[in-house]
Amino acid sequence: MLERRDTYDALYRDFHWQIPQKFNIGTAVSDRWAAVEPDRTALIEYRAEGTGDVLSFGELARRSNAFANALRARGVRRGDRVALLLPQSFEAAIAHIAIYKLGAIAVPLALLFGVEALEYRLQTAGVRAIVTNPAGFAKIGQIGGRLTDLGTVVVVEGGGRDDFHRLVADHSPHFVAEDTGPDDPAMMIFTSGTTGPPKGALHGHRVLLGHLPGIQMAHEFLPQPGDLMWTPADWAWAGGLLNLLLPGLYFGLPVVAGRFDKFDPEAALLLVEKMGVRNAFIPPTALRMLKTVPDIRKRFRLSLRSIGSAGESLGRETYDWAAAELGLTVNEFYGQTECNAVLASCAAIGVSRGGAIGKAVPGHRVAIIDGEGRRVPMGEPGQIAIARPNPVMFLEYWQNPEATEKKFIGEWMTTGDQGIEDGDGYVQFFGRDDDVITSAGFRIGPGEIEDCLTGHPAVALAAAVGKPDPLRTEIVKAYVVLKDGIVGDQALAEEIKLWVRERLSAHEYPREVEFVDSMPLTTTGKVIRRIFRERARREARAA
Repeated sequence: MLERRDTYDALYRDFHWQIPQKFNIGTAVSDRWAAVEPDRTALIEYRAEGTGDVLSFGELARRSNAFANALRARGVRRGDRVALLLPQSFEAAIAHIAIYKLGAIAVPLALLFGVEALEYRLQTAGVRAIVTNPAGFAKIGQIGGRLTDLGTVVVVEGGGRDDFHRLVADHSPHFVAEDTGPDDPAMMIFTSGTTGPPKGALHGHRVLLGHLPGIQMAHEFLPQPGDLMWTPADWAWAGGLLNLLLPGLYFGLPVVAGRFDKFDPEAALLLVEKMGVRNAFIPPTALRMLKTVPDIRKRFRLSLRSIGSAGESLGRETYDWAAAELGLTVNEFYGQTECNAVLASCAAIGVSRGGAIGKAVPGHRVAIIDGEGRRVPMGEPGQIAIARPNPVMFLEYWQNPEATEKKFIGEWMTTGDQGIEDGDGYVQFFGRDDDVITSAGFRIGPGEIEDCLTGHPAVALAAAVGKPDPLRTEIVKAYVVLKDGIVGDQALAEEIKLWVRERLSAHEYPREVEFVDSMPLTTTGKVIRRIFRERARREARAA
């Protein structure tokens, strides 16, 4: 944990990791608080019509103990993989904690996955049990016969012998957690698969402790009196689970469970207002969607103290918009499924700069390197890399030693993300290697262009990619989703081009703008640029 200092330099200098020899995520986020303040609020259910149920730490500990007993009675043992296919809910948190207490391995998966995507991940992980809801159960029913390792499917509100609530009610609320160490496996989170088949990143119990300094920075020194946390991010994603849910519970803070089938900016603001949310993790795409809501400060009474944002580049335009419309500075931070929250901003101590993703979080060594693992000179582009050993770093890719080995160059874990470090230690994020656009000798990151595009009053979402060009190698092409009620034509396309050119530079503006009806997003809310990049290449070949 971070102890607050007045300056970043003092914060970084004075920090030392304290990783215990024995650590279990499940007991750390429930039993630890249940022992001293059992009535303390852990989770609050949000309903559009008003506040839903409240779950205390004492009840969280008891229910997770009972569910751990239920899973053990069905043959789940230490090291077994248990998939969770659930929305934000009490049941999802209870199941996670029970799995950690068992010493089993949680495999969170998004309900948005189609049947083929689910089957690939479930087969790869070799899951022993699945905890899901009726919607997920219907998908599992189509592939269950091919999941040879699967023994148990527990359904929330599904009725029958393996109904989640019946199992909790029928089993003892007393359970002695497995004696786990920080390097014992706790969870397997699949990568997004934007650059190849998804891989199962296996993390030890220490991954939670490794996240804490970065999350504390991004939320300006959690915990503070009155803090209350929420994210629109799916808890199946590392962003929802490790950037908010588990750190919030670890610090004894109430976490709001709010179910959204699809992100709705108006509904999200209403939740923040009604629940009195003080600390939110909001990914950049969701923040850009909030920009479509007019008169936020007039229409909503918000109590926000901190917003952290990660998952892709935020951009200067959205950074400035948030300061003006939400009344606070968004603290951008950075990491990957394999090693998260290693760069961060913290406006409370002056670590904040529009267009940058922050500085190295205390306890982490981050560098910009070349293909040989050497640090590049300050101000030159290269690959963002994190030094090992590191408590937030993954153990390995599940049953994929070749991919694990390729992830490292010497002491550095590579990210495949391009960045530049300036003289003050701030890192600017360009994007994935494949996303960087090379035009007339310039290397251009798409994130800044997309951020600028969404600043235009007609634009809701945008993707910028490189389109092959015989003269410039590539030109910037923008695919744009317009706001409701606005019709795209050539005049608007030219206006949008000029908007970017005047705000960024002559080499960064999109030379082509195409209007599209929708934007393909990953389950983590990132724009899938690959789809548009392939489309632009086909267009170039056909020309």
